[in-house]
Parts: sequence; structure tokens; C-alpha cells
Amino acid sequence: MSGIAEFIAVNLDCPEPPALAAFYGALTGGEVTYSTAEAAAVKLPNGLDLYFQGVAEHRAPQWPGQERPQQFHLDFYVDDLVKAEETVRELGGGRPDFQPGGDRWIVLTDPAGHPFCACLRQ
Repeated sequence: MSGIAEFIAVNLDCPEPPALAAFYGALTGGEVTYSTAEAAAVKLPNGLDLYFQGVAEHRAPQWPGQERPQQFHLDFYVDDLVKAEETVRELGGGRPDFQPGGDRWIVLTDPAGHPFCACLRQ
């Protein structure tokens, strides 16, 4: 069955779109294709796009708390979980204490506090 819509991108609210675009560009090897104080975009190597829109009073989601739920998250394949965490920390992200993935995946956060998963490529 053919749909009427074509998926083109995911948009993330954040306090500083250029900074978050730079983070995800470096993390994925993608290219920042647009960057202003209000919005930014990254073209990922697989051809998909990530967009970032500025929100003046952005409040980062909490992981795993639900006072400010994540509502969605991104998943990325990686070849090495330790290297993934090191790279994310070098780029300004972090790793929450709560880690339910065992040795298969880890939860990390971008500089704006959005949780995402680094999943071991198998």
C-alpha cells in the first residue's frame, strides 16, 4: 500500500540549535547544512535529516524520570560502546546513571539533555 506522506526528518527542540547540530554532525559524520540561532539542520550520511529548533525556555527531559519525560529518543548503531561514550563526552554530552541495556546498548545524552541510545552493532 502506498502512503500519502514521505518521512523527511526528525526535529529536536533545544536551547541552541547550532551547538546541537555541531554535536550530531560530529557524532554521526553528518554535514551541518543550515545553522542560525533559531534553527539548524544536519544531513546524515544515510541521507536522512536531523533538524533543531530553538526553544527559549527549553527544559531537558529527565532520564529515567517522568516529571519531564523524553517523549521520544534516537537510536544509533555503534561498533564499540566504550568508544561511543568517550566520543559523546568529548563532544559535550553525557551518560545518565540509570542504564537498563546491559552489554547491548547504553543511554547517553546530547548537550541539551536529550537521551539517545548507542546500540551495539551485531
